[in-house]
Amino acid sequence: QVQLVESGGGLVQAGGSLRLSCAASGRTFSTYAMGWFRQSPRKEREFVAFLSRSGGRITYGDSVKGRFTISRDNAKNTMYLQMNSLKPEDTAVYYCAATDYYYSDYDKDYAYWGRGTQVTVSS
Repeated sequence: QVQLVESGGGLVQAGGSLRLSCAASGRTFSTYAMGWFRQSPRKEREFVAFLSRSGGRITYGDSVKGRFTISRDNAKNTMYLQMNSLKPEDTAVYYCAATDYYYSDYDKDYAYWGRGTQVTVSS
């Protein structure tokens, strides 16, 4: 198993930036592909970004393309989500997750989840 803990959420004005971190412990971090998802009261859980085990394959949800960047440092057992040009529509609880699949943007394929971190973007 792998344990995941998110950090870095908070309040930011529209147009600002924020960096989220996801620290992993337990089994070897590099064994898992990783993803970010978000959940807001008015929407179902939404796919945000995916990063393969080696970092060679990256995909993003349409709503964040060009603004968000996912990365990982396997030596530090940590994944990051750099969020730029933030919009009020980005307000949500953000979750990091790990999957045994080579690739997936489907939340049910992710077996391990953090508890989430709140991101609030004001207008």
